[in-house]
Amino acid sequence: MISSSSFQKAIDLAYLKGLLPINTRTKMSFMITLIFSLSTPLLLPAQTFYFGADQSYVNELEDCGATYFENGEAKDVYDIFADHGCNLVRLRLWHTPSWYDNLNDGQRYSDLADVQKSIARAKAQNMDVLLDFHLSDTWADPSNQLVPAAWLDVVDDLPILQDSLYNYIFNTLSTLHQENVLPELVQIGNETNKGILQSPTDNETWALDWPRNAALFNTAISAVRAVENNTGASIKIVLHVADPDNTAWLIQAFHDNGVTDFDIIGISYYWAWHQPTTIAQTGEAIEQLRDTYPDKEVLIVETGYIWTNESNDNANNIISAVHPDYSPASPTNQRDWLIDLAKVVIESGGLGVCYWEPSWVSSDCYTQWGQGSHQEHATFFDFDNHLLLPGGIEWMNYPYDLTTSTQPPAWKEQVKISYAPLEQQVQISLNDHSSTSKFRYAIVDSIGRQYLAGKLTDASTSVSLKNYPSGLYVVLLKGQSGLTIAQKIVHYVP
Repeated sequence: MISSSSFQKAIDLAYLKGLLPINTRTKMSFMITLIFSLSTPLLLPAQTFYFGADQSYVNELEDCGATYFENGEAKDVYDIFADHGCNLVRLRLWHTPSWYDNLNDGQRYSDLADVQKSIARAKAQNMDVLLDFHLSDTWADPSNQLVPAAWLDVVDDLPILQDSLYNYIFNTLSTLHQENVLPELVQIGNETNKGILQSPTDNETWALDWPRNAALFNTAISAVRAVENNTGASIKIVLHVADPDNTAWLIQAFHDNGVTDFDIIGISYYWAWHQPTTIAQTGEAIEQLRDTYPDKEVLIVETGYIWTNESNDNANNIISAVHPDYSPASPTNQRDWLIDLAKVVIESGGLGVCYWEPSWVSSDCYTQWGQGSHQEHATFFDFDNHLLLPGGIEWMNYPYDLTTSTQPPAWKEQVKISYAPLEQQVQISLNDHSSTSKFRYAIVDSIGRQYLAGKLTDASTSVSLKNYPSGLYVVLLKGQSGLTIAQKIVHYVP
């Protein structure tokens, strides 16, 4: 490996030739001192696994009189989830949900003002937030992707529709940033199997217009990236599809049509709707996605499982089926199904699991379809809003094998990461040739932006940095255990 003095000479020479301003020279010299103070790769703990909950209904339910209890005592529902290990809150955002004006007291929910309040509640508990842009005035799902009424007149004028979409996402996130409630993750559309922003006529069909679809997704993504550039924040972008069996071909279609600048593949998986796909098969789907797209994480953004077949109001319940291995419906079978799902997601290299509406208890208020909740039998609370213990919420603080030890794994001694400055190449070598398929690499810059990623295919893998700017980079090598080796390098382009 090149020495620190050699790097310093190269930087000094570049400065004397006028290729580096003095502030850049000083920064790079500092980076050299930092890098070469580490004689061996740094071991990093496993990445955070998300134990998530979609809490989009909570504000509305509390306004409708719902109070939540734990151990017989009234308690803020965000406190309840934080105390049981929840570290991610998912929230839906509708463009203009004017249909709320004719419900209950006419208060709108899941609009910008409501979401802003919910994000603040989540951040007060140190939870990350996934903001779900439905890109509609109402529910978006595999069957319905209706354009907001405000854009209906331009739904067939793609450039104007793109402009509206860009400004909406950019302005929404900029407003949230100004209020110090910018989410950590952003979802472009909800269960977008049939595309987004469709006219009423197109919404009746299942034909995917990929040139239009890709243009819209890339416009939305560019708006998020612009907010990142303006704020200095890091926002992970999620693309969300329903059903593990549909994920591979849909993500391939995104990729083939040029939609690649996203970070996380989001999946909906419910036994009730996606049977006979099992938990194990869902894990296999995650592994396939991680192998095919090693630079993308995979997150179960929606799941649910019932604890009873009973109902507590006049609203029809939307799921009913239970898996034969987790039958009959009960709080403990709900918990065990979720634990087993989370175990498989962890083992498959997934980023996390998010439960859909675990707090949607019954109330006196109405939905568009009836009085009460359509999901009270799949929450984590009984029909008196008392937390069920034992019960489903316990999946969040189950003792999973999420290794965070600072002790080096056995494979650390088998790894060598080096940089050849003349060739401008990173070299990753493993002594144990049989284990190459177990590792993925990524190369990120000093603020965490990912430039290159892939899966090791040989005992020695070379990665070229010739087309990338000079600066500090970090080479990350991640094993199956989740532990990561990181090696800092300075890449210099003469």
